[in-house]
Amino acid sequence: MTDRRIATIVILLLAAALEVVSASARTPYPWLQRFDARDSIIDRIRPPRGYGYERHAQGSFEEWLLHLPLKSGRPPVYLHNGRKKVNQTAHAAVFDLDVGSENLQQCADAIIRLRAEYLYSQGRDEDIHFNFTSGHRADFVRWENGYRPRVSGNRVSWKKVAGQDSSYAALRGYLRVVFTYAGTASLAREVTPVPNTQQIRAGDVFITPGSPGHAVLVVATSVNARGQRLFLLAQSYMPAQDVHLLKNPLEPDLSPWYEIPERDRLVTPEWVFWASDLRRFKE
Repeated sequence: MTDRRIATIVILLLAAALEVVSASARTPYPWLQRFDARDSIIDRIRPPRGYGYERHAQGSFEEWLLHLPLKSGRPPVYLHNGRKKVNQTAHAAVFDLDVGSENLQQCADAIIRLRAEYLYSQGRDEDIHFNFTSGHRADFVRWENGYRPRVSGNRVSWKKVAGQDSSYAALRGYLRVVFTYAGTASLAREVTPVPNTQQIRAGDVFITPGSPGHAVLVVATSVNARGQRLFLLAQSYMPAQDVHLLKNPLEPDLSPWYEIPERDRLVTPEWVFWASDLRRFKE
């Protein structure tokens, strides 16, 4: 084996090792420089009497959602332009998640953002991919390798215009493009139906595709001794706004928890879903 070949192998091994270290060094919520763990969902939102949080495997999407940071107290929900949302009665809490200055991070986009953030925090870059409304797939790994989409009508092509970049800034740049060309219609085609709502779990999505459509994310579940489940819902909306924990408008004594819909209708403060709208990300 030549010295040049040995040197090449060493460089490749070092690069792979650095990639592993980089992935393992990622923080769970990298958009925040610091946060108080006491302001997470699991520490702030108590289940009703007789119920306890369903716990999940460490490193799972469900567990990651349980510890999502909330802003202290119950602050207003702000729009992307810095103005207060007109309806300030729908939320029980506000997530400590930036919305950006553009009208992009709406309902489906916020769910895409949280799913991508989770996968990135786990070093699962190859699993970060979403479809544009046109049906074209956008892989983060392709973005990391310097390729950028060129969109012309319903045609999408990719061209290499940059070097390798796996940074968090690269993820946010990728998501900005996904937000621009994806929505409820495309996301609904990427998640699979959950036929039995009794099997609802954190990370599931209620989604009505369309223009307009809407989508909310199940961020936690609790269960009692009889196996009955309750769940919490989070949403962004139009225009782009802070992601917030929804109140239960029909059961204020239970709010913000929701019971599994028995009559097929799930009434939230700003949208009515059907039990058949429940979907799940593929693992």
